[in-house]
Amino acid sequence: MSTATLELASQLVRIPSITPKDLGCQDILCRRLERAGFRVSKLHWEGVDNFWAEIGDHGPTLCFAGHTDVVPIGDEKRWHHPPFAAVQCDHYLHGRGAADMKGSLAAMICAAEEFVSTGQELRGKLAFLITSDEEGAALYGTRRVMQWLAEQDKRIDWCVIGEPSSTEHLGDVIKNGRRGSLNAWLTVQGKQGHVAYPHLADNPIHKALAALDELAQRQWDQGNEFFPPTSFQISNVDAGTGATNVIPGELKVVFNFRYSSETTSTELMREVELVFNRHQLDYSIDWQLSGEPFLTEPGVLTAAVIQAVEKVCARTPQLSTTGGTSDGRFIAPSGAQVVEVGPINATIHKLDECVSLRDLAALTSLYRDIMEQLLAPA
Repeated sequence: MSTATLELASQLVRIPSITPKDLGCQDILCRRLERAGFRVSKLHWEGVDNFWAEIGDHGPTLCFAGHTDVVPIGDEKRWHHPPFAAVQCDHYLHGRGAADMKGSLAAMICAAEEFVSTGQELRGKLAFLITSDEEGAALYGTRRVMQWLAEQDKRIDWCVIGEPSSTEHLGDVIKNGRRGSLNAWLTVQGKQGHVAYPHLADNPIHKALAALDELAQRQWDQGNEFFPPTSFQISNVDAGTGATNVIPGELKVVFNFRYSSETTSTELMREVELVFNRHQLDYSIDWQLSGEPFLTEPGVLTAAVIQAVEKVCARTPQLSTTGGTSDGRFIAPSGAQVVEVGPINATIHKLDECVSLRDLAALTSLYRDIMEQLLAPA
């Protein structure tokens, strides 16, 4: 296999760019793209590093998107290899970010270098949108870059995001959409008191249980051919003083909806509040919309990605919208077709994250094939 992608991936993994810090990863990528002839715009907002790079002068834009930030490592003593040493062992590159998603970034950059080095005239633009704010708050990364692109009158027609979409084999699953994500912080008021005198208190836990159970048991929709049914999950519950003999005066609950295109965030918020009102809760609720659902229906981009996977990986990928959110939720509303294709996701966000050396090479070929299909002269 070519060592170029492995060398670049290793260089990036050695940088402890825990979100939202970039710590120089993007400087490495920008220098390589500039040498290849790309026009690079470095974009900084509120401590977040981003860049937009493009080559070509006219026609549709194919953008490769990704992030240089990684999640925290957890207990370093439990890693079998140092998380930022980029150890190669048993045909894998080990380290935080190897699969999510510095391996993909390296494959994208090397594929682009190979593609533009042929000197052929492009029938469109090849671009990169890279951020250091994907694993964190995601306020001043891709979301903000998309605003900047609109201000510059630049648009993305096709977007390939290097998120680790594969499950068992490279290319077996590609994401052509994602569910919406809606978070809520609920506070239910009661009246603190002694457990021996419940008539003098008002237990907010008891008051809220029936309403929360109703939300948990409810079937919100049936989903559709592209999305599974909407899911409601409670992630945190907090109440009490720690004593066994005190009825708490307040209950706090955090919950999340992962929802299909069969409903909207507005409908979900309304229905939840109707339930709480019907149960006569004394409550307040803060909502945070992480992103509405988005979908790229089968078309030019999905066809190119499927063909590339079949050619490079000798398998036909499954189109899927499952999993968490991605920065595609900020790109798709612009009208761009968005697809995610990347390494196996079995170790992402875990101890001993790693990526197959063979998959790094294949991913480089896969990305280059997409570029060839969409931008090479007919």
